[in-house]
Amino acid sequence: MPETATAITFIVLAAQRTGVVNPLATRAGVSHKCLAPIRGKALIRHVMETLITVPNVEAIRVSVEAEAHAELEAVLADYARPDLPITLIESDPNIVESVVKAAGKSGGPFVITTADNVLLTRDAVAQVVDAMRTADAVIGIAREKNVKAAHPEGQKNYYGFSDGGIANCNLYGLSGPKAFKAAEVFREGGQFMSNPGRMVRAFGLLNIILLKAGMLKLHPAMEVLGERLGATIKAVEFEDGALAIDVDNERTYAVCEELLPGRPAKG
Repeated sequence: MPETATAITFIVLAAQRTGVVNPLATRAGVSHKCLAPIRGKALIRHVMETLITVPNVEAIRVSVEAEAHAELEAVLADYARPDLPITLIESDPNIVESVVKAAGKSGGPFVITTADNVLLTRDAVAQVVDAMRTADAVIGIAREKNVKAAHPEGQKNYYGFSDGGIANCNLYGLSGPKAFKAAEVFREGGQFMSNPGRMVRAFGLLNIILLKAGMLKLHPAMEVLGERLGATIKAVEFEDGALAIDVDNERTYAVCEELLPGRPAKG
């Protein structure tokens, strides 16, 4: 299994769905949701202020439509340092293609998050980086009980496993070529868990039946997925359930606005 290098490149996904302007952007009078303010700062500023504090961060690449580059350059210029290049990469309508474009010819390792992940913490990133030392791909998750403890309205949808519901935290690690090969299954776009064909190819029909019946535990399911995709895949469980809450709509905007003042200090 791979040994993760110390230098990390962040990929921040900031694009919008093709042809759709997010209602939060419309309400704020900005072109992109990542520029909408919360607690006096654009969403992406909250994310950047966390990422720049991570030890051994080598570069930050922001994936977004070309028409947003000029507007975002002014925002991101506040965080650039001589030792920390911040680059805007033109996004692709397909999310995996956007990640591949942002990765470029670099072999990684990469930590991927979204520009609306305003409750992200440096500790969460550190846990993902640590897990990448023994895995090709890492996904950050939180248990339903922990998400609800952080805020009862934080999440509405959970993936059901026999050992409890889990929520995705929009924080991922890719440590090398096998991880990108595994990501090929997502190239068709859309929500992975809602696409039966993609799920069958990844997990296998029998395991999908078991998963839907609530008969698979989380970590064995990750092992099954890894075996099918030819990569070691690990789920990192965060005790901090707020990590599963990002600014997706008016409800989660209000939740994040409430939780932000109590988040760990940056830096």
